[in-house]
Amino acid sequence: MPPIPGSGLAKGLAVTLRTMTKKHVTAQYPDVLPELPPRSRGVIGLFEENCTVCMLCARECPDWCIYIDSHKETVPAAAPGGRERSRNVLDRFAIDFSLCMYCGICIEVCPFDALFWSPEFEYAETDIHDLTHERDKLREWMWTVPAPPALDPGAEEPKEIAAARKAAEKLAAAEEAAAAQAHAGTEPGAGPGTEPGAESGTGPGAEPGQGGPA
Repeated sequence: MPPIPGSGLAKGLAVTLRTMTKKHVTAQYPDVLPELPPRSRGVIGLFEENCTVCMLCARECPDWCIYIDSHKETVPAAAPGGRERSRNVLDRFAIDFSLCMYCGICIEVCPFDALFWSPEFEYAETDIHDLTHERDKLREWMWTVPAPPALDPGAEEPKEIAAARKAAEKLAAAEEAAAAQAHAGTEPGAGPGTEPGAESGTGPGAEPGQGGPA
């Protein structure tokens, strides 16, 4: 059946009329900030203490927008006769957000949880060169990273938490045993200073007829 002439125009006018009767809500930005989804990809925050300068994030970045500089330091031996060790010290960690495409690969591949998504999005600049943010700015964004979602109640307990819990239970049991042993050693009559026969009445100081056969 061929379409009725003007039916498309009638449908369009119907949509317009329905929209005209709805209440319009204008977001008063920037006075009122929007409510972002929990997993919003705003910027990348850096937790510098966890970074070991493994360079994995910079190598896996498809845009090559992560710049890392470091140097090596010698750590003295922890015990006499031990060997000295060398460790990497972070000098620079910068991200060029004019090149970043927010894929999140750097966050996923970081083996030490040093990079996180922050919901911050107000970092526009008038000069494109100012979009390269150094580690001090990345650290400021770290404090706005939301807490991770709760684990599934039916999920298996992480190995790290299970090991820490078992170690804590073992330490608590050892402390209780030591406390019980110390308490038993201080009970009356259980110490080495107790006179022989003082409890049974058979010692030298016992009166006749006490504790023994008449």
